[in-house]
Amino acid sequence: MKKIILISLSFLVFLSPADAQRKSRRQLEAENEKLNQRIAALEAEVAAYRADATDREYIEEELSGENENKVSAGLEDYTSESTDTLLSQWYMHRQSRIPGREQYNMDSVVFSTDVPDSVLMRRLEQMNSFITLPFNETVKNYMVLYSEKMPTKMSEMMGLSQYYFPLIEETFRRYDIPLELKYVAIIESAFNPRAESRVGAKGMWQFMYRTALSYGLRIDSYADERMDPIASMDAAARYFKDAYRIFGDWSLAISSYNCGSGNVNKAIKRAGGRRDFWSIYEYLPRETRGYVPAMVGAMYAFRYASEYGLTAAPTAIPSYVDTFHVHKNLHFRQISEVLGIPLDDIRDLNPMYYKDIVPGAHSDEVIRLPFNYTSAFLDMQDSIYRYKADVLFASSIEDGRESVNGKKVATPRPSASGRAQWVYYRVKSGDNLGKIARRNHTTVRQLKSWNNLRSDRIAVGQRLKVGKR
Repeated sequence: MKKIILISLSFLVFLSPADAQRKSRRQLEAENEKLNQRIAALEAEVAAYRADATDREYIEEELSGENENKVSAGLEDYTSESTDTLLSQWYMHRQSRIPGREQYNMDSVVFSTDVPDSVLMRRLEQMNSFITLPFNETVKNYMVLYSEKMPTKMSEMMGLSQYYFPLIEETFRRYDIPLELKYVAIIESAFNPRAESRVGAKGMWQFMYRTALSYGLRIDSYADERMDPIASMDAAARYFKDAYRIFGDWSLAISSYNCGSGNVNKAIKRAGGRRDFWSIYEYLPRETRGYVPAMVGAMYAFRYASEYGLTAAPTAIPSYVDTFHVHKNLHFRQISEVLGIPLDDIRDLNPMYYKDIVPGAHSDEVIRLPFNYTSAFLDMQDSIYRYKADVLFASSIEDGRESVNGKKVATPRPSASGRAQWVYYRVKSGDNLGKIARRNHTTVRQLKSWNNLRSDRIAVGQRLKVGKR
């Protein structure tokens, strides 16, 4: 805003009567036109600043919502006096989510290692990470934890990383965020797409219900995209990008992912406005203090795995997977028994369908299968859909979508004329896709699909499809 004021003052140049007399009318008109153009440009810049401020407020509201839901999920009602106590309780419930918490109290343990501190410091510097952390006892403890104290768990995670890391990296490149953020999936869930915390956070990226909806993840009676590795990693990437826009620091953005932007902002205020991780460290919730060092410890162990004899364990997840669009109801058992794919393999590749049913009759769904079954699935689709359909779908599958404020998501139905008609909405000031989706009982993802939107940005006056009737 100071910049705008300075620019404005620079435009307010008044001509003295003598100067005006020395200039022709044409010169004065030309100068006036230039000034009008500069004023128009200034007004556009002011509008951009206001729009950006509005975006930041909305993003911060959405990111803070993660905390509100963590408090409300199984804990007593929120009051300002009990905030710290409630958060402390929540972190106590959540401790096991960081691998190693099960065996060690990382707040008090001091690990010893045969590797000299000078070597650890040099290796840490050579990692050249986007997260700049000084070498201290906290960081060292997590470096030793992941590299020396949990070889079996590390071996399992290294094996799973061979499948998940390429998918995460592809997604993060698309959003132009640091690839090292992929290690957050290790800290959150150890690559378990079915992970569920005691307070309801689900999936590899541990999204809470409300935050998941805000980022366009679908949750209904048949599917929960928090447990879809592909959909949830896309939502996580957008969360990271939004958090970075607020804090301008990746360590703080990561901390926000763990405890919510509200707690990070509170820590910044208590630290006198300083905005780096170690300055606000003591003001962060206890769990979050170890969150970023844990991520660095995991990065270190992966980077120097060979120095510690760590190797990737074999996994049952196939290296190559094909994705198919499904437009009919499909049961996992139909695929398994017709094609001979083990049922657990189908479940592992499609953890979001927790009833073993793909409700393709109601929306465009996807199913992921091992690549070597691609031809067989395409050739035998008719047989697969018919197989035991009367038994497996004895009771009709309802749409059952209850993902938006407890109300069913509207499913397009044919109109009386036999052809569905679009319902449109004109974007107003203060609107965003989340609000519009909730108002029309649909999802952000569906709005973007209907309107061919590649981002969450919309403009005032824009006409959007919000459903059919």
